[in-house]
Amino acid sequence: MSMEGLRHGHGAASRCNHRFGWLYVLVLFGYLLLGSGQVLAGSYEAELPPAMFASPELCRYAPCDSVLPEAERFSLRKGQPAYVEGIRQRNGHDEVVGYVFLSTDTTPDIVGYSGKPIVTLVGMDAQGRITGVRILRHSEPILLAGIPEEKLVGYVAQYTGKPAGAHFELGRADGTNVPMDAISGATVTVLAENQMVGRGSYAVARQVGLIHAVERPQARFVDAAGPSDWAALVAEGSIGHLRVMPEQVGEPRSAQPFIDLWFGYLNAPAVGKAVLGEAGYQRLMADLKPGEHAIFIVNSGSSSFKGSAFVRGGVYDRIQVTQDADTYQFGDGDYRNLYHVDVAGVPSYDESGIFILRSKSFSAAYPWRLAFLSKHADDHGTADFANFNAEYWLPARYLEGGRPAIETPTPAWVKLWKAKAPTIAAFVTLLLSVAVFYALRMRWAARSRRNDKRWILWPHIAAWVIAVGFVGAMQLAQPSVVQVLTLIHAPFDGWRWDLFLSDPLIFLFWVFIAITIALWGRGVFCGWLCPYGSMSELLFRGARRLGLGRWQFALPSRWHHRLRWMKYVVLLVLVAASFHSMALAERMAEVEPFKTTFMVHVWNRSWPFVLFWSALVALSMFVERPFCKYLCPLGAALALPSRFRLFGLKRKAECTTCKACAVGCGSQAIDPQGRIDPSECMQCLDCLVLYHDDHACPPLSSERKRRAKAGLPLTPIGRDGHFIPIKLVE
Repeated sequence: MSMEGLRHGHGAASRCNHRFGWLYVLVLFGYLLLGSGQVLAGSYEAELPPAMFASPELCRYAPCDSVLPEAERFSLRKGQPAYVEGIRQRNGHDEVVGYVFLSTDTTPDIVGYSGKPIVTLVGMDAQGRITGVRILRHSEPILLAGIPEEKLVGYVAQYTGKPAGAHFELGRADGTNVPMDAISGATVTVLAENQMVGRGSYAVARQVGLIHAVERPQARFVDAAGPSDWAALVAEGSIGHLRVMPEQVGEPRSAQPFIDLWFGYLNAPAVGKAVLGEAGYQRLMADLKPGEHAIFIVNSGSSSFKGSAFVRGGVYDRIQVTQDADTYQFGDGDYRNLYHVDVAGVPSYDESGIFILRSKSFSAAYPWRLAFLSKHADDHGTADFANFNAEYWLPARYLEGGRPAIETPTPAWVKLWKAKAPTIAAFVTLLLSVAVFYALRMRWAARSRRNDKRWILWPHIAAWVIAVGFVGAMQLAQPSVVQVLTLIHAPFDGWRWDLFLSDPLIFLFWVFIAITIALWGRGVFCGWLCPYGSMSELLFRGARRLGLGRWQFALPSRWHHRLRWMKYVVLLVLVAASFHSMALAERMAEVEPFKTTFMVHVWNRSWPFVLFWSALVALSMFVERPFCKYLCPLGAALALPSRFRLFGLKRKAECTTCKACAVGCGSQAIDPQGRIDPSECMQCLDCLVLYHDDHACPPLSSERKRRAKAGLPLTPIGRDGHFIPIKLVE
């Protein structure tokens, strides 16, 4: 756009800036209020009655008939882990037609992308076939940032008719696994569902006799002497440790652990004799029957591993042992007192006990985990669950023949990276191409002129088109402020590498963003590769090509500099809301139109989303990147560290008085003193082209004219934007 056109645009803008500015603010807050209400529907953070998790009458509070429709009534909770029977009357007699269980009863250790359980109700018929799966409550932010809840409902419908205890795998599967059609962008969530349904149905089917557990080869011990002090036993792995802090279970922060468990396997002579002494070990072994295993636990935390609700004849619902798909819980009859730990250096403890695990399918030759289960009320008063576990495997020197060779399961994120290898390669090529091109920007800008920018324009357009089509529409790899909030809370909620690695393209995008911000600022991502920003830029340029340029305008500086702070306000509100309630912050984060644009699509959204999205699209045709400049909380988060980038764009001493670059800056990132604001600059490189153009840059143009008038030879312009010095001859 010419300087005259821009001035005309500024004049047009000045006539409506006041109404436009406040309209923008009203649209934003109206969207937050209306949009937040819309996304409350469905199972996201649904408020479930606490009795659903504790009452014997599960089906009084849970819709059991929706997952086992053949049943006419349901029994009370029974078994460990708990389930209910679905009963139908036939020929005057009650007939069990199936079983229903809640995932938090059978697999409380499995969490989704949010780090919280996905509360799921599962039905299974009397022949061991799954009859229905229903998600009652989840906290998955990915379903807000990118995936409609209907996709997850459709995914769990695939379980119907599948055998109980099956190993569900995404995509292709071999003869031992059941293949499942994946949901792009929600891999961690569906992997959690696969484990919950598979392991939960296996546990219930085992109890009712539909599946028989495979007996593992039992450990044979070498009667070798173990260390005589506590620290050495811990160092070699004979004693395990599990610590949980109060803030991890919703309690006020404290220096004293909520639970501080030390545990070990007493059947192994080296461990049993060290902990109980020779006489105590021999008495214990004499009392144990074949297939029984003794595990000791001591606790120095502020809370009890028994739980405050434990009663005689009940179940210890705070601790359990897991080995592969098998889960073992302890009842009152499985507990023995442990009066003294006979090891030098044992830490002080408040309670202790010995638990007897009675199962031939359990083997100490293989690794197992001790899990601590926590139930507490969340922000909505609904029961919330947390699972903490520590692995235990006897040292090889205490096992005859050493530890058996076991196949280490491939982490889910590794499978994902392998499956998407071609896509990842293409994406990395795109990132590297943009980074290399930008690193050589001085070379391309020096070849360009104000009226001939093909050296930088066409690569820029190519990057925008690929970002919109390939990155955004096809791969759904649009970074979001939700990920920024997750990073902010990682030090408090725990760092989970599997979470960040679960989406390869998003992970690589954030690595690219971190590196380029440190080097050049936010503009390389925001101005070149952000899918939504690229779409906004293409809309603006496309509208100009269609003849709408006469109505395009930029806000006057005073209004631009006021409204640009809006995105920081939005970011601050989201961060503050996240510390009050992450669920609220995730709902409010839908101020980003990314989900409507690429993931859910506008025709699947309710009217507030459609109105907000349509207003932004229409406005983008007349104002360059309005959302990026004034509302984007992700852009605000990236702008803050951009001020500390290592390399900025070149400037001349004359730039302090010359306004040529500022007039043509679409980002309005150049102040009256000629300084470029790295937090606003989109790295379009137009100013760098002008910087080298001896016909458009006023200082260079003046020098060129002076030399021509004096009859002096002109010399090429260096990469620093100045004429290469020459020796003047009289």
